Amino acid sequence: MAEKLNTGDSFPSMTVDLVGGGSFSIPNDLEGAYNVVLFYRGHW
Repeated sequence: MAEKLNTGDSFPSMTVDLVGGGSFSIPNDLEGAYNVVLFYRGHW
C-alpha cells in the first residue's frame, strides 16, 4: 500500500479507466484549474 500524502505533497501521477470507456490522467488532465477528485469504491 502506498504512503499517505502529507501537507504540501504533490498528488502522484496515475491513469484512471472511466466507466463509459476511455481513460483520464491525473494530474495531467486537471492542469490549469481548481478541481475536486472523488473516488468511489462501491462496496468495501
